[in-house]
Amino acid sequence: MKKDDGRDESALFEGLVAEGAAVPTEGWDFSWFEGRATEARPSWGYAMSLAARLAGADAALDVQTGGGEVLDFALGRAAPKAPVLTVATEGWPANLAKATALLRPRGIAVVANAEDAPLPFADAAFDLVSSRHPVRPLWNEIARVLRPGGIYFAQHVGPRSVFELVEYFLGPQPEGVSADRRPDRERAAAEAAGLEIVGLRAERLRVEFHDIAAVVHFLRKVVWMVPGFTVEAYRPRLRALHERMEAEGPFVAHSTRHLVEARRG
Repeated sequence: MKKDDGRDESALFEGLVAEGAAVPTEGWDFSWFEGRATEARPSWGYAMSLAARLAGADAALDVQTGGGEVLDFALGRAAPKAPVLTVATEGWPANLAKATALLRPRGIAVVANAEDAPLPFADAAFDLVSSRHPVRPLWNEIARVLRPGGIYFAQHVGPRSVFELVEYFLGPQPEGVSADRRPDRERAAAEAAGLEIVGLRAERLRVEFHDIAAVVHFLRKVVWMVPGFTVEAYRPRLRALHERMEAEGPFVAHSTRHLVEARRG
């Protein structure tokens, strides 16, 4: 079928899907989405705020660093007052290789560590632990490796983030799904581990997907959104969404984020 402007609709869909399926997913660099998807950023500016805290730290740990992009940026802004010691952990092999290549020139060691495994460091080793979008914060481990008075500073993904897209593919999800990401529950878990919450801010932010390639790449990259996502498994839903976006414009969703600052007593 041809559109009014002469484009072949089927060929357009297949080309966009193939493009989204071919983009590498390593790291947390989202620059490919420029012009294809947008997400409003939290007002607190996590990377710059992290830079300020790194500038005041002696020993820092970045947990689940992804491809190391955020830590690299923050360390660059913290220089020349960056910590004497900085290390990072990452569990996904592709991200581990990317983070190692990016951070090695700064003298940063990236340690292979599964997201649900104990942190491979001694007690009270760091005065700053940070993380951007950890899959699941291990509060007891964070408290253990922090020195007394040390700070955990992180940006977490909140509950039901981008769930308009999740539910488009999976159908309505129970309210309890991702409820453990609620700020109040995370506060309780942190306090149970012996941490004092000294700052907690939450925001809901607009997300727009402008074409189906962006949707495909996003779901391949953020794998926990639609577990087991493949183009072939969801081709009919992808085609229907493509047709909807072509007729109505961008698919709108909302992300949830919260900024956490906690101190070990």
